[in-house]
Amino acid sequence: VQLQASGGGLVQAGGSLRLSCVVSGRPFSSYTVAWFRQAPEKERDFVGAFFRTSYPVYAESAKGRFTISRDNAKSTVYLQMNSLRPEDTAVYYCAASSSVIRSNLPSQSAYAHWGQGTLVTVSS
Repeated sequence: VQLQASGGGLVQAGGSLRLSCVVSGRPFSSYTVAWFRQAPEKERDFVGAFFRTSYPVYAESAKGRFTISRDNAKSTVYLQMNSLRPEDTAVYYCAASSSVIRSNLPSQSAYAHWGQGTLVTVSS
């Protein structure tokens, strides 16, 4: 399984970006796809996930501003980020798992497959 994240860039505070994660190599419907982010000198944190083919789940920090969606025909999961803040600056990673359970979604160790990351920079 290969994951390709894209869509990062430089945006002003209050702006929007949409990240994409294309999953290839196995039937897409088998996978939960999650987004994590890692700010400079900080740990990698869970942003949210599209759980199986069912519904999105969000970290508290993402609720209300971020939306995760899934296009099965394109084997792609999106992270729409609105009202961006300087503290959203980070490298954003997508990750996939065919076996993660609902309660374990925020755990990095639950995901066997990772994309390379895409940098989001929010200027003030």
